[in-house]
Amino acid sequence: MSQAVAEKKPRLTTSAMIASIASEGQRTKAAPFGKALVEYAASRPEVVGLTADLAKYTDLHLFAQAYPERFFQMGMAEQLLMGAAGGMAKEGCVPFATTYAVFGTRRAYDFIHQVIAEENLNVKICCALPGLTTGYGPSHQATEDLAMMRGVPGLTIVDPCDALDIEQAVPQIAEHAGPVYMRLLRGQVPLVLDEIEGYRFELGKARMLREGADVLVISSGIMTMRALEVAVDLQRDNVGVAVLHSPTIKPLDEASIVAAVGAKPRLVVVAENHSVVGGLGEAVASALLRHRVQPAGFQLAGLPDAFLDAGALPTLHDRYGISREALGARIKGWLG
Repeated sequence: MSQAVAEKKPRLTTSAMIASIASEGQRTKAAPFGKALVEYAASRPEVVGLTADLAKYTDLHLFAQAYPERFFQMGMAEQLLMGAAGGMAKEGCVPFATTYAVFGTRRAYDFIHQVIAEENLNVKICCALPGLTTGYGPSHQATEDLAMMRGVPGLTIVDPCDALDIEQAVPQIAEHAGPVYMRLLRGQVPLVLDEIEGYRFELGKARMLREGADVLVISSGIMTMRALEVAVDLQRDNVGVAVLHSPTIKPLDEASIVAAVGAKPRLVVVAENHSVVGGLGEAVASALLRHRVQPAGFQLAGLPDAFLDAGALPTLHDRYGISREALGARIKGWLG
């Protein structure tokens, strides 16, 4: 690369490691989780909020400000966080427990499994920094959380795409009887699904956001946003991309997935902000095999089975294939 070209590209600073996942100029909403929980809890005195020293960084500080008597700061003790949430659920509360996804899953897995899930307790675990949404390296990148949580019997798993998904998911997971693990986007969260006519989050259901004859992208979380962007880009090359958004990972909406794949012969790409091991891609592949549905082609557009680098998020998203440009290039390559 010439020096002139290098100088034109802006130098990424350390702050880019924790930058918003929103693109420059993209519409966002501030703290959709915190605001939705405050609104829901106004008429639900049984709702309580707990966190492991991360209220500000999971937007639970808004709940703490609104209902200080219902907020519990557990300190940096994730196992205690989950154990206390389970105990409160036994007493009739509906606890929302927040922390980072790496801490909530890797550090507290046994407590989620034994204290909460085995007794089917009504605990809502909402964890920030899912997948590759931080540049602080493997200690903070929850690239295997879905694989871990999918193995817990009876645990509902949600991976929302944007601010609208989160706002609509909060009351639904609160009213769902049983434990829930939700990946949490916090801070300035992109807003994209309000542009889809009639879109509403529905727990346990996938939704076709757009049709296309050549490629079907099945996606969750921020990768649905990326898939919609790539669909616009590839349309310029006369490539039709359909996008099926599956915000509920477990129980998976197998009926909608099987119907979409079986509707016409086209390349199927599962896009997820998670390792290719044990996440949405393998869940979809298993469903298609069991239902004996044969796509024209099948590819996983997820993160590699590796410990990922630390660095600026835009750089890492390009490196690991989940940026708009990288996802588009991968799909083009698979189409040949």
